[in-house]
Amino acid sequence: MRIGHGFDVHALVSGRKCIIGGVEIKHDKGLDGHSDADVLLHAICDALLGAAALGDIGKHFPPSDVRYKGIDSRALLRHVVTLLADKNYVVGNIDATVICEAPKLSAYTAQMCNNIATDCHVALNNINIKATTTEKLGFTGRGEGIAAEAVCLIKSKNGCTS
Repeated sequence: MRIGHGFDVHALVSGRKCIIGGVEIKHDKGLDGHSDADVLLHAICDALLGAAALGDIGKHFPPSDVRYKGIDSRALLRHVVTLLADKNYVVGNIDATVICEAPKLSAYTAQMCNNIATDCHVALNNINIKATTTEKLGFTGRGEGIAAEAVCLIKSKNGCTS
């Protein structure tokens, strides 16, 4: 078994959709980025890639590559899961935290967990998503952006890795 950690942050801007965990969140601002800027899925991708010693999301999906302009980050997550499979790993579990004052996420976390479990080919009870605030401190507290952290466990499919 191997453990990974991921972190991501995106600015909140007008004129963009707010996509978190593959779910469109009702909010007056969205996350800025080259892809759909799904801060949660990006943190999860980095955690999974890190656990397998495969670099990071920028290495695999560079913002300079036009193929990833506006891409659904669920497609990126599915690709990362394929990269893990190629190295004989499967996802064990994922625990993640989204950090923001707004929007409030409690009504959306079940769908986020479902999306992630589906894309990672794991049971729903292996995915946990939490949301917290910074008590109005820092860039997240001022509503300037959203951050996410994720930890994961990956397991060897058959007792050996390549």
